[in-house]
Amino acid sequence: MSIRAPRKGENYELSVDLNSEYRDKRKDAIKRVIASMTVGKDVSGLFPDVLKNMQTDDLEQKKLVYLYLMNYAKTQPELVILAVNTFVKDSEDPNPLVRALAIRTMGCLRAEKIIDYLCDPLQRALRDDNPYVRKTAALCVAKLYDLKPELVIENGFLDQLRDMISDSNPMVVANTVAALTDIHISATSNQPSDSTSDPAVFSITSAILNKLLIALNECSEWGRVAILNALARYEAQDDKESEHICERVVPQFQHVNGSVVLAAMKVIMIHIRNVRRDDLVKQLIRKMAPPLVTLLSSPPEVQWVALRNINLLLQKRSDLLSNEMRVFFCKYNDPLYVKIEKLDIMVRLASDNNVDALLSELKEYSSEVDVDFVRKSIKAIGQTAISIESAAERCVNVLLELINTRVSYVVQEAVVVMKDIFRKYPSTYEGVIPTLCANLEELDEPEAKTSLIWIIGEYADKIDNADELLGIFVDSFIEESYQVQLQTLTAVVKLFLKKPDSSQGVVQRVLNTATKDCDSPDVRDRAYIYWRLLSTDPGAAKAVVLAHRPPISIPRTTVSPALLEELLGEISSLASVYHKPAQTFVGHGRVGADSVQRKGSEISDAQKALQTVVAGQQAENLLDFGDDSAQDGQPSGLAATQILPSTPAAANFLSGTSANPLDDLVSIFGGMETMETGAGSLSTALSPTTTTMSSPFEGFGGSPAPSSQPAQNAQPQEDLLGLF
Repeated sequence: MSIRAPRKGENYELSVDLNSEYRDKRKDAIKRVIASMTVGKDVSGLFPDVLKNMQTDDLEQKKLVYLYLMNYAKTQPELVILAVNTFVKDSEDPNPLVRALAIRTMGCLRAEKIIDYLCDPLQRALRDDNPYVRKTAALCVAKLYDLKPELVIENGFLDQLRDMISDSNPMVVANTVAALTDIHISATSNQPSDSTSDPAVFSITSAILNKLLIALNECSEWGRVAILNALARYEAQDDKESEHICERVVPQFQHVNGSVVLAAMKVIMIHIRNVRRDDLVKQLIRKMAPPLVTLLSSPPEVQWVALRNINLLLQKRSDLLSNEMRVFFCKYNDPLYVKIEKLDIMVRLASDNNVDALLSELKEYSSEVDVDFVRKSIKAIGQTAISIESAAERCVNVLLELINTRVSYVVQEAVVVMKDIFRKYPSTYEGVIPTLCANLEELDEPEAKTSLIWIIGEYADKIDNADELLGIFVDSFIEESYQVQLQTLTAVVKLFLKKPDSSQGVVQRVLNTATKDCDSPDVRDRAYIYWRLLSTDPGAAKAVVLAHRPPISIPRTTVSPALLEELLGEISSLASVYHKPAQTFVGHGRVGADSVQRKGSEISDAQKALQTVVAGQQAENLLDFGDDSAQDGQPSGLAATQILPSTPAAANFLSGTSANPLDDLVSIFGGMETMETGAGSLSTALSPTTTTMSSPFEGFGGSPAPSSQPAQNAQPQEDLLGLF
């Protein structure tokens, strides 16, 4: 039971007014209760007093009381039962607004104790003479199904809903379709496949299709969206039916509501797949352009949603807005998120006919104050150069003009873009390399440094002072980020392979530094591999490091073709905005997004983990180039996992009953002789890196110089993986 409010304070005053003998005073008190509830104050203690004011002829007061009941029904379920008689009485009221209000409120209470009392009033409401009551009752069936599906099926509500699709009122038809679709989604989300035998499955037939198309033009925007979503789910029998659906849906493009327009786009994009007449396809595509352009005059949030959907549509139909580039030009007051989407779409629409206007616009954007927008604009120039070969030279000239501004972030982004252009058009724009190298001191971001280092290494044979430029990065090698270290390492090796006489000193320095002083395992591993390649087979090193790379290109789509088709069927939903399938961010059933089920059992996961560890222990050491054969009779690689589960420790580990998994791993691998041989081969392979060499690589022809330190003994068996 609720706790009565103390005899002082605001709640006590409200309680007194709610029990006043004056109607106006009681109504004013209810308004103040609702106001307090709206701002988050706890007024649940007034539940009995508010409940007394349900029986009234004042429709406004009745709505306020029902609103209070909906909010506190979950916290006061034992008191809600007291309101049932009033609900049943109101469901038979002569006023259709009161009847509909009672049915709607009973459906929203979501209290188990009141559900059984809802069935009889709902049966009457579904057969009511007033269409407003019928359309309200249709949605109430969907709410009841969410609470107690078996009750809906037992009382025949689903059959009544299917009969209501033939209703003479279009709003009743729309709400019925929305309710049936909601029930269909709930029923099929918990089943592996759509079962036509399930009464909750909403199958759209040709007869239902014609009724939906008739009701489509007479509904409100909410009803139109519901019907259009149902039409998108319909599978046409032949191309004539698809053409008929498209022709009936096209008028929805002129609707003022953006959601209706996008839902109509979805229906057209789905059913246009079956249209075989090329002239009709071109006509439909041509009619889709004006409504999309109109959406860009909406508020920024709606505009962004429209732009995300337009991006998807252009990936499927690149000719959709081919003549509408200028409407995507950024305005001074556009938010950043809108500007970035417009940039992406402008690059997609770029062609030989409009590239000059696009470059002029992008150059203008590069002088804006928003750094992120400037970077995106410069990147768009590079994307245009890569996608339109005839415009590449003009794009490079624009980038050179931007580099000459000497603005730090502009120069750095331009250098990054020039690297991509060099990868697309190798040996074409080598004349700009001196300009790029002259701005070496302007670079302080890792990506820009990496790009310039790549350019220097790639064209080392054409840059006279390449060794000096790379020497700058070698001198500060330890202070640089890992990606700069990796690129410096590769560029210096390229320099050595192209100019071996003048670059032995710098390659010696960078390899020594990378293997001795660097704390990144990736950098050390790459240095070891380069060292081994250069010291054993320079020809193989040249084939690997200087291998031909295919030119880069910009993919026409940002998602896979199969995913694109799926997203086109989800236009006007969050999936088309995120460009991700709905199951990646929406949970299943009623639990929520955190209820994603794990695939596979824990035992199989443990087995995979065990195999991975064994594979790592038994795998051949990449740094050991000796020809020593494996020990006779000893399994290697994943074959070792076949004998391991026979040990007690492995059995405990796999069954999940291990008290100390680390001890079990030690007992599994501790007695294996391969631990000693693996440790020995590793120390042997690493010994060249600890050498103080008298000459660079001893000519790179023979074996590395012997180690100045004796090879360390293998780690004892108790020392797991040499950690201690």
